[in-house]
Amino acid sequence: MEFITSENILSFTLRIILGILFFMQGYDKVVKVKMDGVVKSFRYEFGNVKMPDFILVISAYFSSFIELVGGFALIIGLFTKYVLFLFGLDLILVVVAFSLINPVWDMKIVFPRIVIWSILMVLPESWNKLSVDFMLLK
Repeated sequence: MEFITSENILSFTLRIILGILFFMQGYDKVVKVKMDGVVKSFRYEFGNVKMPDFILVISAYFSSFIELVGGFALIIGLFTKYVLFLFGLDLILVVVAFSLINPVWDMKIVFPRIVIWSILMVLPESWNKLSVDFMLLK
């Protein structure tokens, strides 16, 4: 069985890049800024937008920990499809939040994640051989 193919390298590279992007974002929120700081930042960004506080707090915790834990899982290739599903939900939350804050927002941070995420979602699982998932299912 050949592991070093163009398909496996593509899947591996995109998975690692997306995992690093999300992991570092989650790491910054959870470890550096701390969750109290993240919630305060969310409250500040939403300013005059009418939203129940519990939704804001749940969203802050969900996105922060999904990005941290999911990013690490994606880097090693563990539970890849489930993590990608959760990242899809996270991306939806981010797009909704940014759109509520400013209807004409700059997508330069979100767009690359959406593109890489989209490609990973349609790649066949058989291309994900350089992963923990593959080793566990082998």
